[in-house]
Amino acid sequence: MKNPVHGLSKVRLSSIGFGATSLLAACAPAFAQPAAAAAVVATVDKGDVAWMLTSTLLVLLMTVPGLALFYGGMVRSKNVLSVMIQVMVIFSLLILLWAVYGYSLAFVGGNAVIGSFDKLFLSGVSVDTLSDTFTASVKLPEYVFIAFQATFAGITGALIVGAFAERIKFAALILFSVLWFTFGYLPIAHMVWGAGGYLLDMGALDFAGGTVVHINAGVAGLIGAWFVGKRLGFGREAIKPHNVTMTFVGASMLWVGWFGFNAGSNLESNAGAALAFINTLLATAAAIVAWAIVEAFAKGKPSALGVASGAVAGLVGVTPAAGLVGPFGAIAIGALAGVVCVWGVTGLKRMLRVDDSLDVFGVHGIGGIVGALLTGVFHAPALGGNGGDDYSILSQVGIQALAVLITVGWIGVVSVVSFLIAKAVFGLRVSEEAEREGLDITYHGESAYES
Repeated sequence: MKNPVHGLSKVRLSSIGFGATSLLAACAPAFAQPAAAAAVVATVDKGDVAWMLTSTLLVLLMTVPGLALFYGGMVRSKNVLSVMIQVMVIFSLLILLWAVYGYSLAFVGGNAVIGSFDKLFLSGVSVDTLSDTFTASVKLPEYVFIAFQATFAGITGALIVGAFAERIKFAALILFSVLWFTFGYLPIAHMVWGAGGYLLDMGALDFAGGTVVHINAGVAGLIGAWFVGKRLGFGREAIKPHNVTMTFVGASMLWVGWFGFNAGSNLESNAGAALAFINTLLATAAAIVAWAIVEAFAKGKPSALGVASGAVAGLVGVTPAAGLVGPFGAIAIGALAGVVCVWGVTGLKRMLRVDDSLDVFGVHGIGGIVGALLTGVFHAPALGGNGGDDYSILSQVGIQALAVLITVGWIGVVSVVSFLIAKAVFGLRVSEEAEREGLDITYHGESAYES
C-alpha cells in the first residue's frame, strides 16, 4: 500500500491513482500527470531527497533554537530555562511517539478519522520503502517523509507551552502532551492529510498546516491558559519580557526555518517549492510592515516585540496557502494576518479575560484561522491562485470554514479532557511559592543568569 503524501492532500491534486486516495483537481498544472504516468517505473530523485532532508533540518531550526529563543526572551528571567526545557523536551517526546505509533495512525490506512496500526514501531519501513510525491513516478525514501512529518508534530506540541508558561507543573505538561498528541494531533493530521481523511475528501485546502499545526496549537493553548489560570500579579503589575533581543533573534530563526516548513511541504524540489518559498518571503514581509504600521498608529511607535510578532503572524497566515496562491495573494494574506493578529493579542485577549502568556492563540490560532479562510479566496485563478477553471471562491471558503470549525471543536474537546486528566493525576499549577521564586530554580535547580 502506498503512503499518502503530505503535500498531495494539501493541494487537492487531480486524480492520478495514488492508492486509495482520491486526489482532487486544484493543483498547479506543473504537478498534474496523465493517468498513464502511474505505469512508469518509480524513481528516487536525489535533488528531492536533498531538499527534503534540508527542509527537515530547517523545521528543527525553527523549534530549537528558534522557538526556544522566541519564547525564552518573552518570559521573566526566573523562568527562561523552564520554558526552553519545555520546548525541547516536548518536541523530543513527540518525535519519539511519532516513530512508535504517530506516523502509522496519521498516514497509514485507516478510516476517515484515524489511520491504522499497520506500521506500529515503523514496522515494514526500511531503506527500500518509498513514499509518493506529487508525481506518480517520483518517490521519496519513506524515512525522509517520516522524519519531515515528525518535526511538524513536535513543533505543534512545543508551540502550545507558550500559552501557560511560567506556572504549569512539568509532569502535568508531559501527560497533557501525550494525550493531546494521541487523541488530538493524530486524528486532525489524518483527516487533513491522510488517505481517505474526512477533511481531505471534503476538499479542504491546507498546504502546510494552518489547521493541523496552528489552529490546533492555538486552541489547545487557549484551553490550557484557562485551566491553569492567570499568573500571579497578572493585570495588577507589569509582567515584561526579560530579553526582547533574544525574542527578536528567535523570530528571525523562525522565519529562516519556515522556508523548510512551507516550501518543504511541496515534497519536491521544483517550481511548486519555489512558489511556496517566495510566498513565505512576501507574506512575512507584508505582515511585519502591517503590524508596525498598526502599532505606530495605535501606540505612537512600533516595537521590536511587535515586529517579531508580526513576522510570526505572517508566517502562520501563509502556511495553509503557501503553494496554492500567487505572490500578491500571499502579500494580501500576510498583511491581513498581521493586522488581525494585532487585535488578537490586544482586544480579543482582553475580551477573553485569559492570560495567554506568549499569545499562542492570538497569533497562531487567529493567524491560522485567517490564513485558512483566505486560502479559499486567493486560491482562485482570477486572484492569481492555481485553482481550476471552475473554481468557486464562495464554495471553497465554506469548506475552509467548516474545516476550521471541525478543528476547533475537536481540539477543544480533546484539550479539555486532557487537561482534566492531567489535573486529576498531577495537578496543573505550581505552588505560589514556586511561582514567585521562579521555575528555573524550583523545578530545574538552575538559573539562567548568575549575579
